Amino acid sequence: MDNGKSLPNSAKVVIIGGGIIGCSVAYHLAKMGWTDTVLLERKKLTSGTTFHAAGLVGQLRSNANITQLLGYSVDLYNRLEEETGLGTGWKMNGGLRLACNEQRWTEVKRQATTAHSFGLDMQLLTPKEAQELWPLMQVDDVIGAAFLPTDGQANPSDITQALAKGARMNGATIMEDTKVLSVEMDDDGAITAVVTDKGRIECEKVVCCAGQWTRDFAKSVGVNVPLVPVEHQYMVTEPIDGVMPNLPTLRDPDRLTYYKEEVGGLVMGGYEPNPIPWAMDGIPKGFHYTLLGSNFDHFEQLMELSLGRVPALETAGIKQLINGPESFTPDGNFILGEAPELRNFFVGAGFNAFGIASGGGAGMVLAEWVAKGEPPFDVWPVDIRRFGSRHFDTDWVRKRTLEAYGKHYTIAWPHEEHKSGRPGRRSPLYDRLKENGACFGEKLGWERPNWFADLASGQKAEDVYSYGRQNWFEAVGQEHHATREAVTLFDQSSFAKFLMVGPDSERALNWICANDVSKPVGAVTYTQMLNDAGGIECDLTVVRVARDQFYIVTGTGYATHDFDWISRNIPEGCNAQLVDVTSGYSVLSLMGPKARAVLAKITPDDVSDKAFPFGVMREIGVAGAPVRALRLTYVGELGWELHLPTEYAVSVYEGLMEAGAEFGIRNAGYRAIESCRLEKGYRAWSSDIGPDHTPVEAGMAWAVKLKTDIDFKGRKAVQEQKQNGVAKQLVCFTVEDPDIVLLGRETIYRDGERVGWLTSAGFGYTIGKSIGYGYVRNKDGVDRAYLESGTYELEVATETVKADLHLKPLYDPAMKRVKC
Repeated sequence: MDNGKSLPNSAKVVIIGGGIIGCSVAYHLAKMGWTDTVLLERKKLTSGTTFHAAGLVGQLRSNANITQLLGYSVDLYNRLEEETGLGTGWKMNGGLRLACNEQRWTEVKRQATTAHSFGLDMQLLTPKEAQELWPLMQVDDVIGAAFLPTDGQANPSDITQALAKGARMNGATIMEDTKVLSVEMDDDGAITAVVTDKGRIECEKVVCCAGQWTRDFAKSVGVNVPLVPVEHQYMVTEPIDGVMPNLPTLRDPDRLTYYKEEVGGLVMGGYEPNPIPWAMDGIPKGFHYTLLGSNFDHFEQLMELSLGRVPALETAGIKQLINGPESFTPDGNFILGEAPELRNFFVGAGFNAFGIASGGGAGMVLAEWVAKGEPPFDVWPVDIRRFGSRHFDTDWVRKRTLEAYGKHYTIAWPHEEHKSGRPGRRSPLYDRLKENGACFGEKLGWERPNWFADLASGQKAEDVYSYGRQNWFEAVGQEHHATREAVTLFDQSSFAKFLMVGPDSERALNWICANDVSKPVGAVTYTQMLNDAGGIECDLTVVRVARDQFYIVTGTGYATHDFDWISRNIPEGCNAQLVDVTSGYSVLSLMGPKARAVLAKITPDDVSDKAFPFGVMREIGVAGAPVRALRLTYVGELGWELHLPTEYAVSVYEGLMEAGAEFGIRNAGYRAIESCRLEKGYRAWSSDIGPDHTPVEAGMAWAVKLKTDIDFKGRKAVQEQKQNGVAKQLVCFTVEDPDIVLLGRETIYRDGERVGWLTSAGFGYTIGKSIGYGYVRNKDGVDRAYLESGTYELEVATETVKADLHLKPLYDPAMKRVKC
């Protein structure tokens, strides 16, 4: 393929890897007019892992934009054969998903509601209706099923070759049997060329879509891509009576298996709970178009489970048991985007055995990212910047990835935490909090207390998962009420913390921040950072600690993302440097109406409201430690975040707990924070707000410096929205029945018409109701009059319930009352 041509001397973009992802990126770049694109494949197209993929194409994910990405794949596959003249094996035969117990049925019903939220026609079926679509299966144990008519299947090799042909038709060059040896960079770290075994290609951008080889290759240029190969097996049978070409794909998660039709027979595979890692000492040289030895003993567990569903398999002839390695990731999501470690080095890898389903959409998103410098929409769940330092250790990545693989078909419980590779990053208070009943969760490797069990009464500090109220519900309620009525202490040491230093720090931050940071030393500024379309890329706090120094605090999980965004957007010529100081500071958040009384007992400094007002930072002494105290709150009560050198954390914690004993102080965790912030209406990045949402749409225009003459990134877009109005707006809903559990992604109906979905949800213990936030959409505009003129319902697990709309916070700490 283009092998008669000599290697080009230069290209705008070089794509490494000729599987479905690389070919899709080449196809989409070429369609966008980037004809100076070269794809290099070390052997033959599809010869890595694409050729042995099973080829199921499902669309529904828990995130709207990833669902949209997968839906784009379906749209592309529907037209690709006609466009290129090559067969793709694509057929839209629909997809069935079974439920065989009540908890799974609840999950399936919630998935159906999520599908409805995102505009997919997922239908719930009785066991008999499901059997009519899939006559070969036994349904004695089936409670119900879901059917998505627009799902389907494809031939992985054929669809890749069609994408490759489409890329060539539009001007891209594809070179097989061309191995990439290295990437060259200049003294400033900018990519200048790719070196191959056939010569050198000068280029500005590299897109690494090398499948399971990606981690090692990216490491050679200092880029971390957390994935490892895992063996994945499926069986191909001889023709079976009754298997028709239009048989839907079938997923039977309670039996850990999936099925699709192939040449009158069946493909059956699955996700066993004890997966086998592969190539732990490195991928063998020359590995291509190669399968691993069939492991019948390991596959037997899936075979036994499948016989109870499809008895015909017991007598079917077996053509082949295919065992091929696939690249999997620690969280089960694939990896896209520009590497934070190296400008113009892009990654598309780690597709967790659904690369065919993702191929079209992932290639489109990555091509746009390469061409325009940003993706076409928010893809945070798959963004490479969701990872951090914890993911540099391959042994840890493998442990977590094997756990994620083994849970592929288990029930995805609300609030579920992973167990492997823990504990990792620990606050100095970890052991102390554990002794006091902390039940920890994990984020970006950090152990964080989610809630505290009453060990004295025999309560265990462990989560018991369900779709109803979970075992921690009452404990979190007690922490919530203590925060509202007395005082609580939260260990938030996992916050990401940066310093912006240099004489031009103020100028740099005022360009990047939507709010005004040109304030006196000690000022605390809550701000967003926007893209050119006004979308919220970061949501954080900026503290001026000196004339030429700012202390920046952001969420635990956004450390890599936010550091990357800020550092990339420092204006050219600004003398300002960004430094990560996360590990140097612990954070103890003292919150509640009695917080001042507690703090006053152990500091000689004046913490009265007059001396220490809201939105201010003071350097004070607390229990013998130097503390950077920030007067702010994310729970809606009087409080301080106490930022202190890590070595003082235990002393300050002990001092606060001793001083607070007479005021009823207690430890509290992140689930109480979540409950309190929902009542107060505070937004959460990656759910309520993000790159697809502007401050105007999110009701946060008050935090934007439009009244100043200071220019900032995204200003024009925000001004236009303020003048012209918006087509969506974030609002709050409550439901009367306290037993209704809202989790997020429930469908919002206005006057019977679907207008959006909940972005986040939980329970408000002060108001005694479930709370949800979501965007109400209307192409003709959304304003207060439009919102208040409608009546609302939420679809929860396919059932609709009446919902009350709220445009103001539910809880007012000044009045000590609720506004429901």
